[in-house]
Amino acid sequence: MRDFVRQFRFFSIQNFVTMKNNLLKLSIIALGIFLLHSCRQGTIEGPYLATGIKIGEVTQNKAIIWVRLTQNPKRVGSDAPMPTIQYEDPETGELKGRDEWPSSRPDMSPVVTYPEGYDVNTIEGATPGSEGNVRLKYRALNEKKWEKIDWQPVDPEKDFTCQFELNGLAEGEKYELVVETSPVNSRKVSQLLRGAFKTAPAPDIPEEVNFIVITGTSYGDVDSTNGYKFYLNSLKLDPEFFVHTGDIIYYDGMAKNIELARWHWERMYSYPNNIEFHRKLASYFIKDDHDTWTNDCYPDMETRFMGDFTFEQGQRIFLEQVPMGERTYRTIRWGKDLQIWLVEGRDYRSSNPMPDGPGKTIWGKEQLEWFKRTVTESEATFKVLISPTPLVGPDRENKNDNHSNKGFQYEGNLLREFMAGQGNMVSVCGDRHWQYISKDAETGLLEFSCGPGSDAHAGGWSQDDKRPEHIYLHVGGGFMEGAVSRVGGKAVLVFRHYNPDGKLLNEYMVDFS
Repeated sequence: MRDFVRQFRFFSIQNFVTMKNNLLKLSIIALGIFLLHSCRQGTIEGPYLATGIKIGEVTQNKAIIWVRLTQNPKRVGSDAPMPTIQYEDPETGELKGRDEWPSSRPDMSPVVTYPEGYDVNTIEGATPGSEGNVRLKYRALNEKKWEKIDWQPVDPEKDFTCQFELNGLAEGEKYELVVETSPVNSRKVSQLLRGAFKTAPAPDIPEEVNFIVITGTSYGDVDSTNGYKFYLNSLKLDPEFFVHTGDIIYYDGMAKNIELARWHWERMYSYPNNIEFHRKLASYFIKDDHDTWTNDCYPDMETRFMGDFTFEQGQRIFLEQVPMGERTYRTIRWGKDLQIWLVEGRDYRSSNPMPDGPGKTIWGKEQLEWFKRTVTESEATFKVLISPTPLVGPDRENKNDNHSNKGFQYEGNLLREFMAGQGNMVSVCGDRHWQYISKDAETGLLEFSCGPGSDAHAGGWSQDDKRPEHIYLHVGGGFMEGAVSRVGGKAVLVFRHYNPDGKLLNEYMVDFS
């Protein structure tokens, strides 16, 4: 009996130990499976910032930070195809390519055809948006504490964008910022992007300020695999701010619906050069015809050429794709010596074919009155109008779309006379695909044309056609720098033209004496 009990105890203990060891093994396996599952569940796969950020509308104490969330960390590469656009003959139903019609912009309904297996989210340059949340942290460089704007959802109705409005900033101060992203139902950070900008100096501070101006950045004329070269080359000048005068993207050929219109912004701002540039300084954006709707467009223009994409949609998309305040015309003071005016040239204009006279306008009555009032009130040493289109020119004889043309000569005369009468004001313009400095023969008003983003985009004028109005003429691409500084206690205003590689082509000091 004792032997039986002894054997039973030995058997029980041995089984118990075995069972315990097995349970321990099972527990370890179960824990491993749980941890592996948890890790997989915790893996963050987006959203991302493949179209970067934009820092805009910076004043002495305000700024707007634009953010867009994307499904993927990078754009679709250039090895992917693009859709085909054809135009339907209303009489025969035959489809023809754009180059098969007598007109380069046929008034025919477009038909969009994607390659098999592709759509707007998978073609070249596509960077589809994503739902999710964004958070912003910012501080002055000499501060330790971050100011925070807590998680905000992006708006799917506005192409998955969000715009943070910063208030109460210090004058003439350098700021750094961090944008963070997270999925819809999580607060785990999926990506962050750092940025920096400088606020405008106070109106009584005679501080040195330099800025970059550009126009005409079509996708087809990008001059490097990372985007336009001028972006990184102009950064070497350490500018305070940047102005894009319009034609940021070109809708005409392929934006036949709202999805393809947004794709135009995606593919341009997912280039690495764009992302790097726009995270490092303040930018101001102006729209012109090609990034509103189509060539030489105006609000009541009618054409079948743009398909389902409308002028009103173009106006709305511009506001969702760039940081923008209450109005698309505004003025900003950059210290004692510089004030700039940025104007709207599409929303309020009369139709181009309308006979010229007092009732025909590009700016509209309200904007024109605002411009005259604010310019007159300004005590800045130098006043600079930055316009999407020219006021002085000269322009081509077949154009009828701007103040240097006969089609808008009446309002153009009023503006040139008013600006020249200030004694300290110049015009800076975009739109023209060549660089120039010109002087109006009647009023003496100086105009500086910044030129297009690349040599491939340059044209429309002959280098041999240098007219009496021209002080400088260069039919090529590049960018322009404006700079105010003090020399011997006197304020000076200088404009410099560069080629896309950053080579200085011309320098001109403005003399109002």
